[in-house]
This record gives sequence, C-alpha cells and structure tokens, in this order.
Amino acid sequence: MTQYLDCVIVEHNPSNKTIDKSVIWLHGLGANGHDFEPVVPELGLGSEMAVRFVFPHAPQIPVTINGGMVMPAWYDILEMSLNRKVDVEQIQKSAEAIKDLIQREIERGVNPENIVIAGFSQGGAIAYQVALTYPQRLAGLMALSTYLAIDEPSTYTAINKDLPIKIDHGTQDPVVPVVLGQMANDSLTKQGYQVEFNTYPMAHQVCLPQIKAIGQWLTKVL
Repeated sequence: MTQYLDCVIVEHNPSNKTIDKSVIWLHGLGANGHDFEPVVPELGLGSEMAVRFVFPHAPQIPVTINGGMVMPAWYDILEMSLNRKVDVEQIQKSAEAIKDLIQREIERGVNPENIVIAGFSQGGAIAYQVALTYPQRLAGLMALSTYLAIDEPSTYTAINKDLPIKIDHGTQDPVVPVVLGQMANDSLTKQGYQVEFNTYPMAHQVCLPQIKAIGQWLTKVL
C-alpha cells in the first residue's frame, strides 16, 4: 500500500465538471502545503477549467544549516554556497514521493499530459528532479525562485524533452541568488528544452504580477 504525503487539496472547478487537470505544487523549506493555497483564486483561471491543485506537506527532517533543527524539508540543506553540496539521496526520495502523487492523479482520471509539476525554492529543486526524469509526458514544469540541484542529463527522459518550462526568480533574492535561476535556464536551454525565464524585482517570494503571469501560463499549457 503506497503511503502518500499528506496534501492540501484545492479545486478550481466553477462549472462542476469532471476534474481533468492537476497541478502538484511544492512549498519551500520550513513552510507547508498551505503556503500557496491562497494563490489559487488569484491566478485568474477561466470558469471552464477544472483543475485540482495538490499542495503536499514535506516530511519533517533535521536541517544541517539550521543547527539540525527538525522542520518541513524536502531534503537536508548541507551548505549555502553557490556550488552547494546537495543531499542527493533525500532529493531522489522526495522526488519518488511526488511521482506517487502523480500516479494517484492518473488513477483519479487525469491524463499525465494534463499534470503540471511546480515548486518554490527547495520544492522547485524537487520539481526539476521529478519532471525531467518522469517516464510519461507531462503538461509543464514551473520552477520558482529555485535551482537545478541535480543536473544529470543522462537521467532525463526523452519524452519530456519538449516540456514547457517556466522559471521565475526575484532579482533581489538573498536566499537563492538569481544567478542560480539563470544557471538552470542556461543549462536546460543548452540541452534543447523550451524554457521561459522571467525575473521580477522582488526578494525570495512571489508577487502579484508574477501570479497573474503564472495563471496565464497554466491556462496555456493545460
């Protein structure tokens, strides 16, 4: 029996249709699945869309850079340098847990081509790992204020080579410097992925103009 992560579920379905689209959206370090819940009504999605937003809660684990304090985290943060050493094992474990959630959406009747994987900060690193290595075609990947933790093209699946990828980053981000978002964009573009890279004059956060643009992008890819 699969043990699924606990999730907050928000449905955008004004017309009470059968849900046929899903967005699995991962929060950042120390937050939880409620973090992006208030964003859904602000996306401006059309009344004809029937979308299930799945906001999973990360497991509680000790985080090295916070003195080993136990908190919601997708993986341990070992150091804060630009060329940071990453907790590959836990990243892959969290990615598998998200792939289980994708499978649950498929079992609920959503075609994988109608599933977007999204993540903010630490959650974005997991979103990259999930979408780039997933064995079935997805609808899109949205990486917000994050970085490409495991850039191993040999593990990426060919079926998602033309996956629409949206990378957003704040130019004044003190937590994940914008150069890391640019590096992910450069690496994926060089590999032939369709990347849309946008920056906003903000810190480590989201802003209203960005949220509106996210809504338009979701409408396009879904």
